[in-house]
Amino acid sequence: MIDLTDRDFIENPYPALKELRSFGKPVWHQDLGIFLAATYKDANAVLRNRSLGRIFQEKQPNNQWETFNWLHSDSILDSEPPKHTRLRSLVMKAFNPKKIEEMRPIVERISNELLAEIEGKLNQDGSFDLIADFAEPLPVKVIAAMLGFPDQDEHLLRPWSQAIVKMYEVAPSLQDQEAAQIASEEFAAYVHGLMVLRKKNPGTDLISDLAAVEEDGQKLNAHELIATCVLLLNAGHEASVNGFGNGFAAALNIESQMETLRSKPRESAATAVDEFLRFDSPLHLFERTATSDTEIGGVEIKTGQKIAALLGSANRDESIFDNADELDLMRDPNPHIGFGAGIHFCIGAPLARMEMTTSLPLLMERFPNLKLAEEPVRRPTFVLRGYESVMVTS
Repeated sequence: MIDLTDRDFIENPYPALKELRSFGKPVWHQDLGIFLAATYKDANAVLRNRSLGRIFQEKQPNNQWETFNWLHSDSILDSEPPKHTRLRSLVMKAFNPKKIEEMRPIVERISNELLAEIEGKLNQDGSFDLIADFAEPLPVKVIAAMLGFPDQDEHLLRPWSQAIVKMYEVAPSLQDQEAAQIASEEFAAYVHGLMVLRKKNPGTDLISDLAAVEEDGQKLNAHELIATCVLLLNAGHEASVNGFGNGFAAALNIESQMETLRSKPRESAATAVDEFLRFDSPLHLFERTATSDTEIGGVEIKTGQKIAALLGSANRDESIFDNADELDLMRDPNPHIGFGAGIHFCIGAPLARMEMTTSLPLLMERFPNLKLAEEPVRRPTFVLRGYESVMVTS
């Protein structure tokens, strides 16, 4: 059975995932104690089956993990109906399409500011890091602006987020676990302070909106509001950073695809972003637990057993996508499940999609002749797949 922590597998998991799909049904992974759903049909079924819940298991001892535990148990991602229904309904009143569209001019401004900074500090060989200089700071600055974080504190957000999301990996180290505990406490305390201020003096930011939303006499409590803000940062920017970086790095290796971006950057943006998310998905594994005996792909998942939808594998399924292992930035239709599906469809997806489709043309118009300067450096993680560095020349 595949080793999800093997460095060679992390560098290129797709041959092994293709072999896994060849079984045509979910496969039991003895070491992990979980079924792996690798085909599009099975992974999609896992995401949509209401007998498979997103059940958060609190980490112990609780005195060390208390904040981390409630940040998850009180979030939309790790709750199930009826709590999930209530939380999502309240959050979507504030984090709605109108609010996201209002952010588009801000995304354009931040993108142009970052691109201007890159022009002003290009290395002597005309190179810059697509991740560190553009793909990473953009969504962090956008979500910070949306939540009303002070500019001087933006630098805190990415380290907090990265420390927390490392706990989603297959085997986080003791050092990673300690960092997640500290980041959870610091992040929660910081957002709590902002929440108190905004309740006294409401503004136009999302924290103020979340504090004000009400439905049938119900509002978000303090833990739920804080957990929502932390989730929006984590989900809202991890998908953008890794989706953009993974897809663009792949395109840089194919001249015909770069020519598509150069010749019609705005016209191709929507299909290009969807293909970025399909071809090398930013999230590869989404875990569920059977709340009753359930059948997926002819395999019985007994109550309490776990099954994971392998999104990156599903998005390369040859039975769904023609030339599945080829990058095609004009692919249409493109029914990828890079943002998940069902009731846990990524709440940050509309924001991430708007960010990427807005910033991609601006990048190409400013730097139309981008090429790889050196081999990109992968993050040593599988579940959240991305690059640490993608050096390019302009």
